[in-house]
Amino acid sequence: QVQLVESGGGLVQPGGSLRLSCAASGSIFSINNMDWYRQLPGKEREWVATITSGGSTSHADAVKGRFTISRDNAKNTLYLQMNSLKSEDTAVYYCRAEQWVGLKVYTYWGRGTHVTVFS
Repeated sequence: QVQLVESGGGLVQPGGSLRLSCAASGSIFSINNMDWYRQLPGKEREWVATITSGGSTSHADAVKGRFTISRDNAKNTLYLQMNSLKSEDTAVYYCRAEQWVGLKVYTYWGRGTHVTVFS
């Protein structure tokens, strides 16, 4: 089992920045991809960014150039640096981890952290 705990959410004005963190604990061996997702009010959860165990990254078009995903494997922590925030970035942000054990892939989710961008 892997436990994921997000932090760093809060209230911020448009144009501001936040850095989200996701701390992984438990049986964290063989964690491969880690991701950020978000769920906007009244909408389905959507993918934001992915980082592989090797450090390759990809970002959704809506956040490309403004958000940056990173990870510190020594600290077992995933990050999302969010700059130039917009009101439409208001959402609950979740981290997700994939763990490969043999031929099986296990997926774990955190409980989310709220980000509110207001003017």
